[in-house]
Formats: sequence, structure tokens, C-alpha cells
Amino acid sequence: MCFDQAKPHPRARVGFHAEHQDTSTAGWRHLLELIDEAAEDGREEFRPLVDLSAEERRQVVTLPTSIAKLTAVKHFVLYGSNLVRIPPEIGAMTSLEELTPYTSYRLHWFPYEITRCSKLVRSTVSTRALFGNYKLRSPFPRLQPPRVSVTDLDPSALDARRWGTTAIRGCSVCDRPIGQGGLHQVWISLRVATDVLPLLVNACSAACVSALPSGAEDYVQLPHTGGGIKQPPSDWD
Repeated sequence: MCFDQAKPHPRARVGFHAEHQDTSTAGWRHLLELIDEAAEDGREEFRPLVDLSAEERRQVVTLPTSIAKLTAVKHFVLYGSNLVRIPPEIGAMTSLEELTPYTSYRLHWFPYEITRCSKLVRSTVSTRALFGNYKLRSPFPRLQPPRVSVTDLDPSALDARRWGTTAIRGCSVCDRPIGQGGLHQVWISLRVATDVLPLLVNACSAACVSALPSGAEDYVQLPHTGGGIKQPPSDWD
């Protein structure tokens, strides 16, 4: 569920968007074609949404894992998208220098793997829409309890309402296949390029959680599981 982006209550209960991507839609198929074209011609700026119709844009709630092929893209423009999540494969966009998802008001968090984009220095994000942002300190969704094993869980077919995503393939920290270990989800807010972003970490062990850096200044310093976590005062308090 979306929170009140004008003045969220710090004790409000919030959750993940539950939408699954319908891969049979024209918008999804068109986006796959555009990604393949961009990967083939090695373009440095990629603005896929401008080539989609308004209806096609509404049909896209996440990005395909094939964005990992966009290793030449330096500027990724997702202005005004209907996205509710971005896959961890964005971390493979090794040339990325600028990310522009501005006015994507349903995009409240990012995958921790975006920190692998070592050249990313500029971002334009609608910060009011972000969990925990300093302006409003909106609450974070409560994460699932840690699991030391995923033998009773299929990480490739998850309920987005509970886990934030429909699939978890590898550890956000060490990149080990998640099926070989456990699953420890935590939040950490870090400065990524221009903005402090709430990052969802899918770790394979408590050791990988311990390896995470401290949170950004004026944010929760330790990795946490959301819910009733106490945050610093907002700018408006």
C-alpha cells in the first residue's frame, strides 16, 4: 500500500506493492525489445518509456532482468514511470553514471545491488516517495523473520506483498545463490549518487548483514527490519 506522501504518520502501517508483472502485455514485450536494441547498439543514454504509449507505460511495474545487458548505458531515464520495484540486476549496469526515476511516485525503495554501480554519481529521485526519507520519515514495511535455510521456500516464486519482490536469486552482499543458504532481509539507508536511498538487502547469512556499512548520517545507523523502528526526527518535526 502507498503511504501518504504529503504527511505520513510515523506509526502508520505500510506494505509493499503486491503487483506482479504481467509478461503477456504489449508494454512488457515492447520494453524487452527496446532493451535488446539498446544493448545491441551500445547506446549511452536509454529512455525506454518515451517509446511506450501511455497504456504500455501503465503495464510496466518492474524492469526485466535483461537490464543487466545494458553495460554501456551511462544515463538511465525512467521519468514518470509506474514502477513499484527495480530488480537487483541494475547492479550489472557498470557504466551507469546517472539515474533519473523522477516522479515515479510508486517507487519507494531500491535494491541494495545498486551500490555495485560504482560510477553512479547523479540521481534525480522523488524523495517524498521514499521510505524513511528525512523530510517526512515515512515508515518502512516490516520484513519477514530471518531464515537460516530456504529449503521450505521457493525463492523464485515469492509473494511480493510479503517479500517486496517475486524472486530472489542471489545474496545482495556476497552474490552467493540464495538457495544455498538462508535469507535475512534488512533495510539500510545509504547515500547513492545524489540521494539517500532506502535499500532492501536480501542476504544469505547474518555474517553478510554484519558486513553492511553504517547507515547515512541522520538516518538509522544499523540494518533493521522496518515496522516500528525508531527513526531520527523529520525536517518538519
